[in-house]
Amino acid sequence: MIAPGGTIGILGGGQLGRMLAVAAAQLGYRCHIYAPDRDSVAAEVAAEFTCAAWTDSVALGQFAAACDVITFEFENVPVAPLAPLEAKLLPHARALETAQDRLKEKRFCEGLGGKPAPYAAVDSTEDLLRAVELIGAPGILKTRADGYDGKGQWRIDMARDAAGMRLPGTACVFEGLVRFAAEFSVILVRGQDGEVRFWDSAENVHTGGILATSSLPACAAIGHQVAPARELAANIADALGYVGVLTCEFFATNEGPVFNEMAPRVHNSGHWSIEGAATSQFENHIRAICGLPLGSTETTAAVLVMENIIGPAALTAQDLLADENAHLHLYGKREAREGRKMGHVTRIAAAGAAG
Repeated sequence: MIAPGGTIGILGGGQLGRMLAVAAAQLGYRCHIYAPDRDSVAAEVAAEFTCAAWTDSVALGQFAAACDVITFEFENVPVAPLAPLEAKLLPHARALETAQDRLKEKRFCEGLGGKPAPYAAVDSTEDLLRAVELIGAPGILKTRADGYDGKGQWRIDMARDAAGMRLPGTACVFEGLVRFAAEFSVILVRGQDGEVRFWDSAENVHTGGILATSSLPACAAIGHQVAPARELAANIADALGYVGVLTCEFFATNEGPVFNEMAPRVHNSGHWSIEGAATSQFENHIRAICGLPLGSTETTAAVLVMENIIGPAALTAQDLLADENAHLHLYGKREAREGRKMGHVTRIAAAGAAG
């Protein structure tokens, strides 16, 4: 157990690290951010900041020595340089290794009984042509690594599109499109003793590959698919010896839940838990990695909608506060670029208020 006053190291300097640092401060911990970019919104609310490259072994070593436990706020942290940190790193680096490679992730899921979308590895144009012939079109070509928020993805509507397509020069995977009624996440927290708790699964709506809203209660199409999806997510956490918050995204289909991807971290679709759950995903992640008892994940709102604030919409976001049920979170990013997550707003109706 990490005592109050201890230091939590966070790899990555974005908004998830920022919200983790706020949750950690409420429990009496200091946070030390490590990130290669000087412009870090997480560092603004942390006690210490190391700005250095992921490959800087000296800086990483000094950072590790100053921390009691280390975690990460995004899954694209290079794994190889983290070997000297493993004794303090939670979750374990094998969770990063799995999530960073879409092909490895899908095979891992299948090995635990999960059902991903039809897929095939693609390393050449010939591979892509075979994949489209086998799986059919339309489909999505995705890079195996480094994709998020719709980046590193290309839609292929017809087989002839594949013949003339210029590959990105890196290993890819082709996925067949899934007919689904809705999208949802399973977000769990697993403690150091193996205890697992789940938040309610919100219904997710994406626009342009970026999450637009997460809403509770979810639609009926999701309800009966949550149990098998939770079973798979728990199996993934157990197989990885996971500690902390883990997110798995699913499609609700006529054949049951189809696994989309996992994120070994707190997740955008769980931001509603700050105001809408007894214990937020951020606080429970801190509790888990510090060896504290897990908090209740019970939903405390009758109805809630979390909406991302994207790009220039942040410039007028404070107007949202005219709604007394709105809870605004701006991440402190200076440049409101198109497609950039600048903040979120959660609107809630308290239990007993809906009817």
